[in-house]
Amino acid sequence: MVDFSRPSRNRGFYVRMRLLHKQGRQEKSYCFRYFRWVLWLSLSLYFFSSYLITNHPRKLTSIPKVTVSNSKASRALFETVNTTIQQQPRDHQDLLKDLKVYIYDLPSKYNVDWLSNERCSNHLFASEVALHKALQESDVRTFDPWEADFFFVPVYVSCNFSTVNGFPAIGHARPLLASAIQHISTQLPFWNRSLGADHVFVASHDYGACFHAMEDVARADGIPEFLKKSIILQTFGVKHQHPCQDVENVLIPPYVSPEKVQSTLDSAPANGQRDIWVFFRGKMEVHPKNISGRFYSKAVRTAIWQKYGGNRKFYLKRHRFAGYQSEIVRSVFCLCPLGWAPWSPRLVESVVLGCVPVIIADGIRLPFSEAIRWPEISLTVAEKDVGKLGMILEDVAATNLSTIQKNLWDPENKRALLFNNQVQEGDATWQVLNALWHKLDRSHRRSRQSSNGHATRDVS
Repeated sequence: MVDFSRPSRNRGFYVRMRLLHKQGRQEKSYCFRYFRWVLWLSLSLYFFSSYLITNHPRKLTSIPKVTVSNSKASRALFETVNTTIQQQPRDHQDLLKDLKVYIYDLPSKYNVDWLSNERCSNHLFASEVALHKALQESDVRTFDPWEADFFFVPVYVSCNFSTVNGFPAIGHARPLLASAIQHISTQLPFWNRSLGADHVFVASHDYGACFHAMEDVARADGIPEFLKKSIILQTFGVKHQHPCQDVENVLIPPYVSPEKVQSTLDSAPANGQRDIWVFFRGKMEVHPKNISGRFYSKAVRTAIWQKYGGNRKFYLKRHRFAGYQSEIVRSVFCLCPLGWAPWSPRLVESVVLGCVPVIIADGIRLPFSEAIRWPEISLTVAEKDVGKLGMILEDVAATNLSTIQKNLWDPENKRALLFNNQVQEGDATWQVLNALWHKLDRSHRRSRQSSNGHATRDVS
């Protein structure tokens, strides 16, 4: 007979199974906790290392480059680019120690006679005077023309001031320069041996060696044939082809008196406060005149006046004021629109007085771009976008104004744009000599040394 009663439970076996089941659960729980701890630690290390990588301060070879452009949607775009190009330091003595410049001793009618008018050495075209003075006291000057690399021809053509409007009248420039060349070519052999290729002239006028204030006339006249083989130090420069720069040239800044700049800085507010947001003082025609089919400043200044003349943030003045530098030193942004020519002394004055220059001159080339990183210390606004100036400047103020100002206030920028009575390392005359040093392939003396098998300096 089959016994259907419940079998008696093996107590020992049951206890062992319960213990094993409980132990398995404990081991499983312990493994889960261990896995969770490892996962937390791994994630912590990942996020911590990511933080170090993205936030660790890095040494940059340059400060961010700031440019302003216009998009198809007519919107100002601000692009910050970390450039890794580092300018190599150059030793002054090594750079210029064997550069030799001979200065022609011309009759006084070509230069010093013009100094009877004190404006001759202080107006915006006065770099021709300042360079002459500085070179006369420079270590690169030689009194032996046979050992010279370059020949400086000191003719002051900008000191014939009009009795009508007080501006320099340069209609006499071509005959005066032609006369000077006739003089030096008959007195010494150096012009004739190279046809002036190693001779240096200054043309600090609206359109450089074209010697005219109106672009259409300057284009038509072009550069005089007798200067086309020489080196021209000129304030005019554009990025596109132009007959007034169709010559070997060095782009130089307009003249601004370093003494006047220092006086302005000395009298500036002690706290450095800039209470003027946007500044411009200069000619702004309410009703622009059509002169030979052209308008002054391409009517850009008129557009600025019409759009912002009533805006309290824009300090715009149409009349002259001798102490206008005291206004620049109090300003955050300084407008630098074109006049008849693209360049303006306001560009130099803004930089040396610490006001961010707002360049409104399409295609302009700026002086000493190897020494001055213009995109990092200025803003460039297209002529067609002057109606958006308010928006553009507000956006800059909200993003990278402090970076631009930090770059701008580097003393090397100020130094490079000012002509001193004596050459100082890094100043405007030094920059000119540096540019000439890189043109030593035009030196007749060096070319003869090379052809005779002597060593010559590599200027590449």
